[in-house]
Amino acid sequence: MNRSILIVICDFLLLSLLTFSTDINRMADENTQPPTRIAVATNTVPDTGKDLAAVMKLALEEERKGHSQLQQQLAAAREVANQQQAALNARAQDYQRLQQQLASAQTNLESLNHQLQDNSAQAQQKLTTTQAEAQRQSELAAVLRQQLDQLSKSNLLAQAEKQKLAQQLQLAEAERHAATERAALMQQEVQATRAENTKLAEGFKSLATNSSQLTQEIRANTPLAPNLIFSQFVSNRIAANILASRTGFLGGNSSNNKETKTVLVTDGTNTYALCHVKDTPLKLWDPGTDWDALTGTLADSATQVAIRSLSFNQADPRVVMMPVSPAEVRQLGGRVYHISSDPFKFQDAVLVGADEGYYGECNFQIDLNTPHYVKLDRSLFRGLFGKFNPSRGDLVFSRTGELLGIMVNGTYCLMIHNFASAATLQFGSDVRAEHTGSILSQLYFDVFNMPLRLQ
Repeated sequence: MNRSILIVICDFLLLSLLTFSTDINRMADENTQPPTRIAVATNTVPDTGKDLAAVMKLALEEERKGHSQLQQQLAAAREVANQQQAALNARAQDYQRLQQQLASAQTNLESLNHQLQDNSAQAQQKLTTTQAEAQRQSELAAVLRQQLDQLSKSNLLAQAEKQKLAQQLQLAEAERHAATERAALMQQEVQATRAENTKLAEGFKSLATNSSQLTQEIRANTPLAPNLIFSQFVSNRIAANILASRTGFLGGNSSNNKETKTVLVTDGTNTYALCHVKDTPLKLWDPGTDWDALTGTLADSATQVAIRSLSFNQADPRVVMMPVSPAEVRQLGGRVYHISSDPFKFQDAVLVGADEGYYGECNFQIDLNTPHYVKLDRSLFRGLFGKFNPSRGDLVFSRTGELLGIMVNGTYCLMIHNFASAATLQFGSDVRAEHTGSILSQLYFDVFNMPLRLQ
């Protein structure tokens, strides 16, 4: 607070105290007689309260002015402080950036020092290598000078040697010319010889082809002995084992297993194992049996392969066919028989009982009413072996060793011309979806509608 204002306030308080004490004294002497008033002429005293108020107002105005000035100074000081703080922050950032640049410069300086040291070492090494190479070149130049001197000395000798070589070259050129003429003559002789050899080779090939054709023709027209045909069958036969199973009465398992001996047969493209339906668990009947599972194998003495499916021959469904892939043929080994290309070449054929072990030579007759079959002439059997009683399922081979067909009953043989199928059953652990009963029933009616002599 200003000193002048403080003095004014103190004067105001003192005057107020004096005024207050005068009024109290006057109130205490109201009951006493007033003293004799003596008028004394005095100067008029000005009003002190108004002066004090004016002074107070003046002091308050000065105080406000001072406060306003202080506020302005404070705002200016704050703005200056903010500017100084911003400048200080900028300087701090500059300082940090300078610190980073200094650290980076120090790192670069160290890297440059290392590079300088490496370059100095490499330069020193190259200098050493260059000096050594210069020394070596100097020594080589000295050696070359010595050789040049020696060569100059021997130049005269070289002249003489050169003349001698020129003479020898002329002689060699003459000999080469003579040799060229001899080589031309020999080339002509070689060409003539080659032409003669070509003619001889063509003649030999033609002779070999004719010989091979003649050999095949002789083999195709030479009947094999029944003993040989049966021996080949025994060596190449395979065992076909088929198992059919279904749910039996009261939930039990009912199964049927059949095994027979047969051979592999090909038409030049596909290969099948053939047998009669009687040698399988499947039966052509109405109603047919709905089997739940069909499994089987084809096996020789050491290897076996799984049967994937079974097809019924289109000409006669009593003949069933099981496909065999080329890889499976190699696994089973043995001979693959070809379908007979000319079944009527010979009057007789060889009948083999695959399971009974009998065989024999017998005649077959052509029946015009049954073009797909040949009829067995039971009046004449030759070369019988074993208990000979031809029946369905027996294999019939031509006298050239090819498969002619399969006996569908005791009298008629179905000739195998191709592998066309009337129906196919896939093998597996669950074949219920194939409805085998319906297929077997339909095939039964196909056989039932055949002529009576073929049934």
